Amino acid sequence: MTRILATICLCLLPALAGKPSLAVAQETPAAEVPAVAAEKPAPYDARLLRLSEIIGSVHYLRTLCKDENADSWRQSMQELLDKEAGSEAQRRARMTAAFNRGYRTFASVYTACTPPAVVAEQRYRAEGATLASEIVARFGN
Repeated sequence: MTRILATICLCLLPALAGKPSLAVAQETPAAEVPAVAAEKPAPYDARLLRLSEIIGSVHYLRTLCKDENADSWRQSMQELLDKEAGSEAQRRARMTAAFNRGYRTFASVYTACTPPAVVAEQRYRAEGATLASEIVARFGN
């Protein structure tokens, strides 16, 4: 459980509270990841998937609005994948899919940086910060 505390605090809270390209790709093909007999889901996995989706959404909106730090969101997601999923291929795939779903959802709605897109980004970032804080408070050591 301490890995979630380190992950959220070091990677995401600063980005969610402040500022943050395209979809996150899995760096290691599933064939190269060592097979694990049974991956146990963490009790916070549902929240972590929602957080991944939010990061994908914010990443798209920041990129759309030409934020100079937009790529930091993709990098934060990559760090989250590395720390939380490690060599768990199925967990990594679920988190990547959630990020991509968030990204694609907003890509289908916003094609230009408009005031509603800016508001959506702010709201999602606030939701992500709240979610990250809740995960840390409930599951961190």
